[in-house]
Amino acid sequence: MPTTNPTRINLRTSPEAKAMIERAAALMGTTVSGFMLQHAYEAARRVVADNDTLLMSQQAFEAFAHTCENPPPPNAALRQLMSRR
Repeated sequence: MPTTNPTRINLRTSPEAKAMIERAAALMGTTVSGFMLQHAYEAARRVVADNDTLLMSQQAFEAFAHTCENPPPPNAALRQLMSRR
């Protein structure tokens, strides 16, 4: 995890959730802040990676690559768009 200038994140939770998080942190030998930061950071990275990753079939990828390597000739709309400043 990147560590530069520390900033705060505040949250509210139920007493039960707080107790569970404190217990988990103790079992992991870390602080509550360290436990929460590590697990929240890992979850955030997964969410962002899932959002930023594009999955496609091999056939779709080959069609995409073929079109990139052999683009169709520009049509009137593209020529008009490219002539704009």
